Amino acid sequence: MPYFVYILECDDSSLYTGITTDIDRRFTEHKSGVGGHFTRSRGVKRVVYTEELPDRSSALKREASIKKLTRAAKLALIS
Repeated sequence: MPYFVYILECDDSSLYTGITTDIDRRFTEHKSGVGGHFTRSRGVKRVVYTEELPDRSSALKREASIKKLTRAAKLALIS
């Protein structure tokens, strides 16, 4: 089953990175306030980046590497 790493843009222009098997479902969860503390407190605008990976392990590793990036590097990845 493929996994996806995604980056969301929040209402305060911050970026949130996570993983899921279903991007639409997960975005809806974030939007409704059950997606996590970070997005619940900041609100969510849109999905700005997705990357498909073959399994959960590789998705978690990729998520960790993206979270270590600077904001500027994340914006470069998105564009």
